Amino acid sequence: MTTFHPHPNDDGGAVHIRNPSTPTPLSHWEDATQVATVVPGGALPAALNGIAFTPWDDAPAGAHGWSSCAAYPELAEPPFALPPGLAAAAGAVILEKDGRVWLVAPSNGFGGYAATFPKGRLDPGTSLPCACVREAFEESGLQIEIVGYLLDAKRTLTYTRYYVARRIGGSPAHMGWESQAVHLVPLAQLRQVADHPNDAQVITALERWLAART
Repeated sequence: MTTFHPHPNDDGGAVHIRNPSTPTPLSHWEDATQVATVVPGGALPAALNGIAFTPWDDAPAGAHGWSSCAAYPELAEPPFALPPGLAAAAGAVILEKDGRVWLVAPSNGFGGYAATFPKGRLDPGTSLPCACVREAFEESGLQIEIVGYLLDAKRTLTYTRYYVARRIGGSPAHMGWESQAVHLVPLAQLRQVADHPNDAQVITALERWLAART
C-alpha cells in the first residue's frame, strides 16, 4: 500500500512516505516514561498536561507573517556571529511539562536523520526567534513559546541557533510535509532516539541547561 503525506510539499507535489512510521498506543502519551509517537493525521488524546491538542489555525502565513511574529524583547542571548560561507538557521528544543522532549522524524530520513529537533534556515527579514517558532510549527505542528537560549551549532552548510521552548498549543498530528512522525521522548532516552552525531552537542547543552535550573 502506497502512503502519501496528507500535506503537499512546497511545490504542491505529493510526498510519498517510503517507510511509514508506526504510531504508539494512546496510553504512551499519558506515561512520562514512554516514547509517544503520532503520524500525520493520527490519533491523539484531547489534551496532555493540561494543554489541549488543537490545530494552530491562526498561525502566521508566508514570509511577511512570520517576519512580524511575537518578539522576545526580554530574551537573554549572545550576539549571533554568522561564520563566513554558512547560512543562518534556528532550531527548537521543546520541553513538555512532564519532562519529555519533542522530536520530529524527517520524511524519508531526510539529511540522514531518523529523529531530530525542529530546525530550518532563516528567511530574509525574519528574526532568529521567529524562525525558531516557525520551524517548530511547520515540522511538528506545535505552537511554542521560547523560554531561553541554548547554543549555536555549526553544520556543513548552516550555523544554527537553538532555543529552549515549551508547548503552548498546536497539534503534532498536523505536522507539515517535512515530517512523517512526531515523537515525545523521555530525557533518559533522548540520545537513543535522536542518534545523529550532529544532535549530540544539542543534547549535552540541554542536559547542562536543565541541571543549572535544578
